[in-house]
Amino acid sequence: MKEKRIGYALCGSFCTFEQAIEQIKKLIEIGYEVTPIMSFNAYNLNTRFGDAKSFIDRIEDICNKKIIATLQDAEPIGPKNMFDLIVVAPCTGNTLAKLANSITDTPVTMGVKSHLRNGRPVVIGVSTNDALTGCAKNIGALCNYKNYYFVPLVQDDYEKKPSSIVSDFDKIPEAVRLALEGKQMQPMIFDK
Repeated sequence: MKEKRIGYALCGSFCTFEQAIEQIKKLIEIGYEVTPIMSFNAYNLNTRFGDAKSFIDRIEDICNKKIIATLQDAEPIGPKNMFDLIVVAPCTGNTLAKLANSITDTPVTMGVKSHLRNGRPVVIGVSTNDALTGCAKNIGALCNYKNYYFVPLVQDDYEKKPSSIVSDFDKIPEAVRLALEGKQMQPMIFDK
């Protein structure tokens, strides 16, 4: 396999960062060249799930690349044809809304917009507590846009959080492989 270049973007669903880091490692093990991208919040906020600097250091060490964390660094992604595909996982409800409405005010949304100008795939790994309420329309919109593909979705706790959806992060490598072939991984919604 010719080494494919993947941009891997993380947004502020901090509880899924460990899963995202594991998938970055898997993509590299498969043979992809991975460049990390982070939203402003993902890059700057310390949370109960960990210290921002610690996540940054780990991700940059794993990828052996600096994180794209500014609008200025994200804008050239398209013009320079930097990636064959971008993964956004975790993709928050906020980022879903911005992508569905062409708002480009974070490194992740700017990077995706810039990348899409080349007609290349974007794989979305949803992680949001309002996926089946306020965000449902944005997921639906992106399902209808060209070059967007989704990591299969599951309700993570239908009793305590009935509107919450999270992607099965373990399915990211397969979703990437299929998206590179122009195919949506199926089933898109599944039971645990």
